[in-house]
Amino acid sequence: MIKPFFWLLFLIASLLPISGVAADQATVFVYHRFGDSRYPSTNIAVDVFAQQLAYLKEHRYQVMTLGDIVALLEAGEALPERCVALTVDDGYESFLTGAMPLLRQYQFPATLFVNTDAVGGKSYLDWAQLKALQDEGIEIGNHSASHPYFVSQQVKMENAAWQQWARQDIEKAQQLFARFLGRQPQLFAYPYGEYSSELMSEIRQLGFKAAAAQQSGVITAAAPRYALPRFPMGGGYATFDGFRKKLAMHAMTVTVVSPGGPLLGDQDPPVLQFKLDGDEIELATLRCYVQGQETVLARQVDAEAGLFEVVATQPLQGRRNKYTLTAQGRKGGWYWFSQLWIHP
Repeated sequence: MIKPFFWLLFLIASLLPISGVAADQATVFVYHRFGDSRYPSTNIAVDVFAQQLAYLKEHRYQVMTLGDIVALLEAGEALPERCVALTVDDGYESFLTGAMPLLRQYQFPATLFVNTDAVGGKSYLDWAQLKALQDEGIEIGNHSASHPYFVSQQVKMENAAWQQWARQDIEKAQQLFARFLGRQPQLFAYPYGEYSSELMSEIRQLGFKAAAAQQSGVITAAAPRYALPRFPMGGGYATFDGFRKKLAMHAMTVTVVSPGGPLLGDQDPPVLQFKLDGDEIELATLRCYVQGQETVLARQVDAEAGLFEVVATQPLQGRRNKYTLTAQGRKGGWYWFSQLWIHP
């Protein structure tokens, strides 16, 4: 069954000693609302967030901005041991009222991704508050202007028209950041965590250093710079135990061969072909968890090339779904990789 296996994985991970946390990788979390129970799916209780920060402090995690992590990756430098980034999407007022007092208490930085059309609206931070936060050391990133479904528009429009529309939205936000904050962000976060290979290309051409998505996983030098994984911290995922267990995860070294992006075409369920570094994991423990379905096994296609493929047993449910690969490490611990799928 799905849940017993998945929670057994987390139970084992929770028993790992802190010294087992790998160096040269970064665990990044994404939050939205703090102490706002009106929106449970994107909210985290303030006392739970306080527990999480206390744990990071107690166990000497190095909390960095996502921009600082990207800068190290760009320079080819190793990431420090116990490296963590706290990111927040949408720019709600609850970040200021719920999260900031605790971030100040522990002297931790954070990266706040803002969609500019909402600035100053009901329940959103205004430009003066954002400027004060930036002056206090909070990193501000671009989350688009209108927070649109970029991928849905992509399948509805001609490519040239879509490119122009998408660029106008993102550049509008950049201009407002320059006007009100005095600088243009170098990081982008995809609204709803949705992206395509074409959108990734646009973000790169617009000059951003990296882009963050919302598929779960751990960042290493091998992570796609314009689809960086983040562990969601909202709703049922926003727990202290879940946070602690995800900190113990290792990045599985996976290179996707096909398909070229997360958009689902005519083939559903999709076939994911990937190359895998089998030296780091126990291949016999490799499993694929599919939302709403039973766990499936990955099939080795070419042992010499390290090529595998995996496919769900049924069509995928919902607008967004994932294949999450997990395996036990040869030296202990659990390894993790997540592939996003989108029904636009």
